[in-house]
Amino acid sequence: RTIGDRIGEAKASGNLGNTLKILGQFDEAVVCCQRHLDISREQGDKVGEARALYNIGNVYHAKGKHLSWNTAQDPGCLPHEVKDTLQKASEYYERNLSLVKELGDRAAQGRAYGNLGNTQYLLGNFSQAIAFHKERLAIAKEFGDKAAERRAYSNLGNAHIFLGSFDISAQYYKKTLQLSRQLKDQAVEAQACYSLGNTCTLLQDYEKAIEYHLRHLVIAQELGDR
Repeated sequence: RTIGDRIGEAKASGNLGNTLKILGQFDEAVVCCQRHLDISREQGDKVGEARALYNIGNVYHAKGKHLSWNTAQDPGCLPHEVKDTLQKASEYYERNLSLVKELGDRAAQGRAYGNLGNTQYLLGNFSQAIAFHKERLAIAKEFGDKAAERRAYSNLGNAHIFLGSFDISAQYYKKTLQLSRQLKDQAVEAQACYSLGNTCTLLQDYEKAIEYHLRHLVIAQELGDR
């Protein structure tokens, strides 16, 4: 501010916003991220504007998740305050998405699609969540980003459960399991086995369910995860 560096001030405001978000001070975080957005627009800095929109989405997303922890309910069955907050997150992600499309930034589009999928899932809009996660998956494959691909499969599996498409869920969870083994991520492998065990129970394939739950148990014991 002293040297009149507006872009620097915008970036600093954005960083402050992100830090406040991590500290759980969501309302103050929004104020800082909004300053980042306002200055970026004033300076015609499209990249900064896109980043600020994404950051504001993240603040509302984190706030929504934080508020919903106290209401241990299924996605979609949320109090008004939580719904409104997640809806705001979704709106900012949408605005970010249209801007990064304009800028031709595929990696940023992937992040926006993933977060839109997650917010729509929490709001109980499972078909919409699936559409977004499929876009996320395509971009992850494009970049050879195995970790993002794995997350997309997992999220697609979760959303299909709520639509009652258990067989489709099982296919996605199997892909999650495959990738977690490729990535040598045991905690995620255990999680995938757990999801597959539950899905096989819903499909009444109890033998397979036992197999997956035992695998989950073995990994949990190996990791000392009580």
